[in-house]
Amino acid sequence: MIETDGYAMEAVLADASTDPPRPTYAYTVGFPDHAEFPDIAVLGLTPVAARGLIGLVAELRRGGTELPLDVELVGLLDNDLRCRFSAIDLDSWGDLFATAAAWYRGEPFEMVQLMYPDRNGFLPYEAGYERRMRYAQPVVATIA
Repeated sequence: MIETDGYAMEAVLADASTDPPRPTYAYTVGFPDHAEFPDIAVLGLTPVAARGLIGLVAELRRGGTELPLDVELVGLLDNDLRCRFSAIDLDSWGDLFATAAAWYRGEPFEMVQLMYPDRNGFLPYEAGYERRMRYAQPVVATIA
């Protein structure tokens, strides 16, 4: 996949046996070399939907668009919905990204969470975010 697309995407199925239940999520491997941007994790979307978002980010970055971290962005998603990229503390959450850790062979790497809004436009760290969506898209990134 990395040879063909420039990066790989690893999809991980939901696991209801954990407490709390782990949602479906997907993340990139090799994205920094392809797009000069950290690897990206998207929680709570189907692999196809996550791939679409990640592909959009890759296209924008390869076209020279700057995508700052820890800033709410408007214009990346349809209908001017907000989104945000924030760094994930891999000391706390690294076990979610085993394939990336194996690919980088123990070398440090960066992973950011791409957070998207609920149907009312709230991001998952905001007070108005839909309660039942909190399990689908938990915040594993550090919000400053």
